[in-house]
Amino acid sequence: MDTNGTLDNGDAEQTQKQHTQPAFDNVDITSPDDENENDIFESAIQQEPLSPVLEDVPTDEAGDTFIEIVVADPQKVGDGMGSYLAYKVSTKTNILKFKKRQFFTMRRFSDFLGLHDLLVSKYLRMGRIIPPAPEKNIIGTTKVRMGSQPQAEAGTGVNLEWIENRRASLERFLNRVAQHPILCQDTDFVNFLESDQELPRAVNTAALSGAGVMRLFNKVGETVNKITYKMDENDPWFNDKINEVETIDAHMQKLHSAIKALVSHRKELATLTGGVAKSAALLSTCEEHTGLSQALSQLADVEEKVELLRSEQANSDLYILSETIKDYIGLFGAIKDVFHERVKVFQNWQHAQMQLTKKRENKAKLELQDRRDKLEFAQKEVEEWEGKVQRCQKEFDNISSEIKKEMERFELARARDFKSTIIKYLEDQMAHQQQQMRYWEAIVPVARDIA
Repeated sequence: MDTNGTLDNGDAEQTQKQHTQPAFDNVDITSPDDENENDIFESAIQQEPLSPVLEDVPTDEAGDTFIEIVVADPQKVGDGMGSYLAYKVSTKTNILKFKKRQFFTMRRFSDFLGLHDLLVSKYLRMGRIIPPAPEKNIIGTTKVRMGSQPQAEAGTGVNLEWIENRRASLERFLNRVAQHPILCQDTDFVNFLESDQELPRAVNTAALSGAGVMRLFNKVGETVNKITYKMDENDPWFNDKINEVETIDAHMQKLHSAIKALVSHRKELATLTGGVAKSAALLSTCEEHTGLSQALSQLADVEEKVELLRSEQANSDLYILSETIKDYIGLFGAIKDVFHERVKVFQNWQHAQMQLTKKRENKAKLELQDRRDKLEFAQKEVEEWEGKVQRCQKEFDNISSEIKKEMERFELARARDFKSTIIKYLEDQMAHQQQQMRYWEAIVPVARDIA
């Protein structure tokens, strides 16, 4: 690594080997970690890696340009309540907007929120779908600040699980921005990835993330709009698309709740399986019948292995499937923000038209009263509001057109994401089931040999 933060060939190869896993591939059941027996991501299955998932899909369909971003190595900076976690953000790209082809920088969580706020302020009004940034977790952050290192609590894995969730969410956020043909060229985004300087602190991070605050304001705004003004929609495409988004979002939230319950039950089942393993092991030690004692000992060993497999299945449910659904719930929230922004643009247009009507009426009254001293000013006001009406109408037409393009791009990406994620999830489940069958098949001869 050189002094400018650029990765040399050796470091680049090592980084690429260590961090080529995509955002949804948080649980690799094919790669055991012998160095840390307490790692909650350790796997009992030994086989070749499975199929690629979301971030393995090229970010540019034409294949001419690419950008790969990895968020890794969370490090605690400082002590006490003033401490924070910093993440290493590594980037590989051939986009000419960037000065280097391979580089990294350190960023804290508030930097990600600040980047999201900047993108929203610049592009939401244009009709761009801004990927949501992860929301702030007060409990998890406090635990990390009070601890000495960002590691799991003894026997629980709580902090490690939370930190991994946060890291993967940040990585997904950056890669989604990078996959957007306009946002990936944004100066603030490029500066976020390239610059070694400290970025300005983001606002609204005390209790909610920028995305959370935005959604809160939008909900309030939507309520006010429903009370004060109803938009007369002339384009049936928007009515159909809004209903579709609302329906899919509602079903995704139900599915996410169901998967969370499944994760909880799988973890409980794994714990109960571990209890069976311990009980069988104790029974084998006091059993006088040699063959039966050996069979019980083998049963305890198999149950212990099955416990690990079931824990991994719970991790697969959580980190592959549940996180995908949760991510898209946030993305559908971002889509609702864009639709709401279009309503606000329409309201500005209608307001300008109302003001123009008033100015014209005022001018007509002055003409009837033959108030020549005020007619010139009234004419200027009419011309001024005519210009505003034209600008507002153009802005409304532009945002409507852009939303349609954004939704088309989003639907293509969503189908590709879900395909790769579901394939990955199914292959994980099949691998676990096959391994479990091999465990049980191995014990059958032992049971049959009981004399």
